[in-house]
Amino acid sequence: MNLDPDWVVGFVDGEGCFYIGINPHPEMSIGYQVLPEFRVVQHERDIQVLHALKRFFGHGVVRRNHENRFELRIRRLAALREVADFFEKHPLKTKKAVDARKFARVIRLMQEDRHLDNEGLVAIIEIACSMNRADKVQAREIMATLKSKEPEVGDETSTKDSG
Repeated sequence: MNLDPDWVVGFVDGEGCFYIGINPHPEMSIGYQVLPEFRVVQHERDIQVLHALKRFFGHGVVRRNHENRFELRIRRLAALREVADFFEKHPLKTKKAVDARKFARVIRLMQEDRHLDNEGLVAIIEIACSMNRADKVQAREIMATLKSKEPEVGDETSTKDSG
């Protein structure tokens, strides 16, 4: 099955998901891990579409999602950059286009290693909290924790020479 870019845009508009997960991870230098992923879920009777999308993007894994549903999931940062580039060249037509643009911003921030500093991680969480429909309780709690660690603007406890 060969896929046309316009068909991919329409299909992903209906069936795709751009997701940014943020999880506590004590082994990470900042204590949290950012897990972006692009997903498309289908009933097992249409698994061939997922394999065709995997070939189209050249990346990802097709695996069981839940009971009789399977998913194509792409997580590797370089591969997600290619997915984001595709949707920047071939924009989605529904409200999901907004999420795709936000997703691309997060991918760029991660490529700049901004997910490894407090300010960058807060920016990523703010973007993630504005995506999709789910309430991001854990992400908002992480953001509050990170913001409480930020130095206040004009904080005089810096390393001034007292001599």
